[in-house]
Amino acid sequence: MAKLPPYTSTGEYIWHYVYRSICGLIFLFLIMPIIVVLPLSFNVEPYFSFTKGMLNFDPAAYSLRWYEDILRNGMKAPDAPFDWAWLADTWNNGQWIRAIRNSFFIGICATLLSTALGTLAAIGLSRSEMPYRRLVMSILISPMIVPLIITAAGMFYFYSQVHLSQTYLGVIMAHAVLGTPFVIITVTATLVGFDKSLVRASQSLGAGAVTTFRKVQMPLIIPGVISGGLFAFITSFDEVVAVLFLASPEQRTIPRQMWSGIREQISPTILAVATLLVILSIILLTVLELLRRRSERLRGITSS
Repeated sequence: MAKLPPYTSTGEYIWHYVYRSICGLIFLFLIMPIIVVLPLSFNVEPYFSFTKGMLNFDPAAYSLRWYEDILRNGMKAPDAPFDWAWLADTWNNGQWIRAIRNSFFIGICATLLSTALGTLAAIGLSRSEMPYRRLVMSILISPMIVPLIITAAGMFYFYSQVHLSQTYLGVIMAHAVLGTPFVIITVTATLVGFDKSLVRASQSLGAGAVTTFRKVQMPLIIPGVISGGLFAFITSFDEVVAVLFLASPEQRTIPRQMWSGIREQISPTILAVATLLVILSIILLTVLELLRRRSERLRGITSS
């Protein structure tokens, strides 16, 4: 913790710690729902509340039954011996496993598509000779500004006309549309500090546009590209509105499964899945922070 300078007045000294206390309370307010979900996912009882045993820290009040239910829910023979047949049963019939499988498949495909499109768009928008850059930029990032319910309804109408509704391709394209603006913004921010004289030097030495992009531009902007891709993946992994409009039961993702679980059968399994998603988000945010620091080092920026 940085020390206050010796000339700090009494009022500044008090405000320094009051300000930090306020920030701490705001941070606690924001993460309190997550803190509550974590222990509730280990509740042995099928309740969304703390039991007397949990409050007394009784080991018998805690269980992994809801994490096991992620694997067992929907199986034909959940009590069969644990072997390859059991694994095949949960892989093919488990409702939560199917949702997890769909989320990763759709998320990865949508991320690859939105990262490619967003990176190309950001590079084009960074060129000074690009006409109507502000107008084009506003159009490209409009999916993150327009209310999602309106975007999803428009997608449903359009995709139904071209027979892409209730297909994997339709859901992937919808998630790519929602994730591309995050890639554009992230890569554009990375290109702000890019030294364009490197491109001119590469071209003066005889390198073509593709070679210049592959060997000069891409290595320097790759942290921003990966960061944008991670944002796009998180957007796809967490999206439920477009899935409600466009997906069939075969394309049900984790958020859609959680939505169905809350409406049809309230089960603490939802809390167990939410805990796993929180852990995944923490991992992805850690990767984003490491990439941000690497990008700053490559651009010659040092943190104070």
